[in-house]
Amino acid sequence: MPEPSFDLKVANRWFAVELNNAAWDWLEAGQYDAPGAEQMLHAAHASCHHWLQVGSAANHARAECLVANVHAALGYGPSAMRHALRCLELTKKNANELADWDSAFAYDALARAHAAAGETKQAGIVRMKARELGGKIAEKEDKAFFDKWHRGGNWHDLPADT
Repeated sequence: MPEPSFDLKVANRWFAVELNNAAWDWLEAGQYDAPGAEQMLHAAHASCHHWLQVGSAANHARAECLVANVHAALGYGPSAMRHALRCLELTKKNANELADWDSAFAYDALARAHAAAGETKQAGIVRMKARELGGKIAEKEDKAFFDKWHRGGNWHDLPADT
């Protein structure tokens, strides 16, 4: 394969960031129409791919979190579970490289995956763990962002107080 005429590391990082931001914006908007769903599913996976090329363990864990959340939002329970569990594995394995909010988001993604899979009891248990970890986030702005995300989004009819 010939060498590209551009800086491949810069390009990978640019695509990782842009695709990540687009997918999170879509998730936060909560409007999961079919054309957008397909684009965001591919954007999340592509972002993860690009982070694997140039990112850290933290970037990989966060990318798996994104992929899990997109799959969960679309109701793809088994694949959401697979990516949420990978996110949690990476988060635990690389805890020293991650922020205090990463664990809260990892458990939140796992709770959403359980909900998407129809496992409402387990989703509620894991959601409480996510909420507990979210309460330990030190930075006020990070905590507010987690709380907003944790309370919103598609929970596949899981009661909000679970």
